[in-house]
Amino acid sequence: MLLRQIENFLRITHMPCTKFGRLAAHDPRFVGDLRNGRVPRERTTARVETFMATYLETGHAL
Repeated sequence: MLLRQIENFLRITHMPCTKFGRLAAHDPRFVGDLRNGRVPRERTTARVETFMATYLETGHAL
């Protein structure tokens, strides 16, 4: 589930949810909307998952 992946990512990186939304989905309300039941399109889900993987691979979380 995408929201669970995002919540884990936010916990690991200590990134605010609004910053994550801006960087990953170009929408600062993205995470809040997901928490309230928003269902993202497949393209958005893929873009967000790619963002998280790339961010962690480049060592930003360390």
